[in-house]
Amino acid sequence: MAGEERPRIGLMTGLQAGGFIGLFLGFSLAVVSALTEPEALGRLVRLMCLTPVICAVLLGPFLGFRRAPVVSNIDPIHEVRARLEPFNEGQGKWRVLSHVRSDGRAVRIDLHNSTQPLTIVASTLELAEDYPVRYIVGRGEGRSREPELRGKVLAYIEEHVMLNRRRRTASSVEVLPPSVIEHMEATHRMHRRLFYLLPIILFFAWLEMR
Repeated sequence: MAGEERPRIGLMTGLQAGGFIGLFLGFSLAVVSALTEPEALGRLVRLMCLTPVICAVLLGPFLGFRRAPVVSNIDPIHEVRARLEPFNEGQGKWRVLSHVRSDGRAVRIDLHNSTQPLTIVASTLELAEDYPVRYIVGRGEGRSREPELRGKVLAYIEEHVMLNRRRRTASSVEVLPPSVIEHMEATHRMHRRLFYLLPIILFFAWLEMR
């Protein structure tokens, strides 16, 4: 799945995204209109109603042309459990059935109670090319069940996975697929452009309406 060409987001989703941007822009322009000429209610209503439609028409095709992250419809839990079956250590210790979970999109692997956590990580890292894999490692504090677990796993992942694909939370380390990272970076670039463009539009709108 990692080698497949990612599909386009699609025109309908692009139109919806453009309409959402237009809704925010229309509200901002309506605020400028209300501040400069409060009695111009007709203009305020037009800004609120027409701006989302215009933005959807103008921006929708461009937004819909973006690539979407590759999302599998197959629950990865069966593949992961089959791969990790040899690492079962028996009842009361690390077991696939009790320590590997999935929400249908991401895999959650609890590394507590295992005598070979780094081997489990090494065996499953390549799966993160296709879907997110989250390793439960605890907080790494003195009062944790296995205080050294977090440091060991984090050091191994930092050595084998690029920085932008790693995410750390209080009790876990997550590795994301490249397609998700690319989509997130493209979204962030678009947000930055809109952030820079919006004040310019509002400034010229204020000059026109005052």
